[in-house]
Amino acid sequence: MKTLRRIAVAALLLSAAPHAEAQETVRLTLAEALERARQTSPSLGGLEDLEAAAAAGLRGALAEKAPRVDVGASYARNSDVDELTIALPGQPPRTLFPNIPDNYRVHLGATLPLYTGGRIESAVDAAGRQLAAAGHDRVGGERDLARETRVAYWRLVTSRAGERVLAESVASYEAHLGDARNRFEVGTVARNEVLAVQVERDRAELTRLQAESNAEVANADLVRLTGLPPGARVEPAEPLALPEAPVEDTEALVERAFAARPELLAFQERIAAARANADVRRAASRPQVGLSLGYDYANPNTRILPLEDEFRSTWTAGLSVSLHAFDGGRTAAATAEAEARADALERQLEDVRQRLRLEVTARLLELRTARAALAVADRNLEAARENRRVAADRYGEGVIPSSELLDAETALLRAGLDQTSASTQVHVALANLDRAVGR
Repeated sequence: MKTLRRIAVAALLLSAAPHAEAQETVRLTLAEALERARQTSPSLGGLEDLEAAAAAGLRGALAEKAPRVDVGASYARNSDVDELTIALPGQPPRTLFPNIPDNYRVHLGATLPLYTGGRIESAVDAAGRQLAAAGHDRVGGERDLARETRVAYWRLVTSRAGERVLAESVASYEAHLGDARNRFEVGTVARNEVLAVQVERDRAELTRLQAESNAEVANADLVRLTGLPPGARVEPAEPLALPEAPVEDTEALVERAFAARPELLAFQERIAAARANADVRRAASRPQVGLSLGYDYANPNTRILPLEDEFRSTWTAGLSVSLHAFDGGRTAAATAEAEARADALERQLEDVRQRLRLEVTARLLELRTARAALAVADRNLEAARENRRVAADRYGEGVIPSSELLDAETALLRAGLDQTSASTQVHVALANLDRAVGR
């Protein structure tokens, strides 16, 4: 009785704790939970920011093709100086360098690369590949988040279903305990049978309390993933029923994963970006040709002699060609470094492909095992229900002792929990396989 009272007090405390504050109850389907997770995930938001950064990098690389225009203005105050004046025979004196202390200048300049040895084109290609890789990273993050949310959702469904199974078992034990006590009072059963039923009832109640705690943890995990307010209570709207799934071939799934997994696609894009970066380094050994234009509006304009204290304009146009005749091997070393990094990524990609083949194979076998376990659990539950029904009838007729009915009730409890757990394992295995295949 002391054990029973302790469990009753613990149950009262656990049931009162969640209601210390009013809980917001939110009923969610799996699709709604997935959408909320996608909209509120900080990790997914970070991947989107990285994709935006890569897009900005591409815009910067493309901008290298456009002319660069500079505008500047300046003012300078000079000290007074002696003017330089010359006088030629038969001509009036002429001041070549007058004293003009205030100097003003407005400059407009433009430069345009005409030929860069493929440097700009390779940089644009590398930036575009990095943007594509960032996009694949975002898709991979979305799928990881979807898998995590699906697993958390089905674990919550399982926890709540387990609570219901245990509550039904506790009620059954309560009825059995009441009947055993009545029989003990009239002297038809020994006290040890009453105690045996009471112990099993207490164990079931303790297991129910543990299931309730597990459900609270699962609820908190799903609240975190879906961005709901802390303390909210999620009511899953999906049953544990499983969709029919066709038998799938391992090699077909592996090939699909090779074509669809965002991690592989991102790796391939980064390898291409690394090759393009090697071309950027290699372009430094090729001629660089550029066009420059300039316009000056100054007072005095130093390009016009004699200097005069007035604003005058001049312009310039030029074509420049440059080539590194010798750089001590800097370009070759930088190119070799970039090529080696690309080679390293190629080897990593092959390793990822091998690991992916193993992952898909393992996930498919995991799903097949989970489905087989569920079929066994379903049959076991059906048998346990029938066994418990027969045992109850025979116990009521006085044909069997209380211990046999108790065994049947315990077997039914375990079968119900096993069936619930097996159903969830199938859902989890499906989520894992979908993620492995890239669906």
